[in-house]
Amino acid sequence: MALIIGKEYCKVDPNGRFKFPIALKKQLEGDDNRFVIRQSVYAQCLELWTYDSFKAEVENLQQKLNPYNIEHRKILRKMTEGNIIELDSNDRLLIPSEQKAVVEKSKQIVLQSTGKYIEIWDYDTYATMNATGGDFAALAAECLAGHETAGHDERSIS
Repeated sequence: MALIIGKEYCKVDPNGRFKFPIALKKQLEGDDNRFVIRQSVYAQCLELWTYDSFKAEVENLQQKLNPYNIEHRKILRKMTEGNIIELDSNDRLLIPSEQKAVVEKSKQIVLQSTGKYIEIWDYDTYATMNATGGDFAALAAECLAGHETAGHDERSIS
C-alpha cells in the first residue's frame, strides 16, 4: 500500500477531468493506473484510493463485519460504494458524473492526501473549511494526548 503525501491544486475541465499531479503519481507503487473514487462519508469531498489500497480496505472491513447482520451490510455497502477510474494517456482522471456535484462549484479542486488516500475537495469548500476550522492545536492536543508519536516526546515540545 502506497503512502501518499502532499497537497495539490488542479483545474477541472468541463467534462470533469483533471490532470493527476506528477508529484503524487511518483509516489504510487507499480504500474497500476486504477483508482477507486467514492463520496466521503465523513466530509463534503471525494476520496481517491489506489485500487490496491481500496482492495485492502474492503478486505479489512469484510473481516470485521458479519455479512448476515443487516446493519453491518449497510456499512459495507456504503463504504464500498465507489467507481473504478483509470489514468488516461495524458495522466488525467475523469470524475464520474454522479460524483461531479461534490466538486463542481468551482473549476478548481484541491487534492489533499491523508496518507492512505487522497481527498478531492472543491476549492471554495476546502478554503471555507480551513478558514473556519477552529483551533487546530487544541484539537490535536485533545485527540493525540497520551498517544506516543514517532520521534516526538510531549515534554520536549516548546
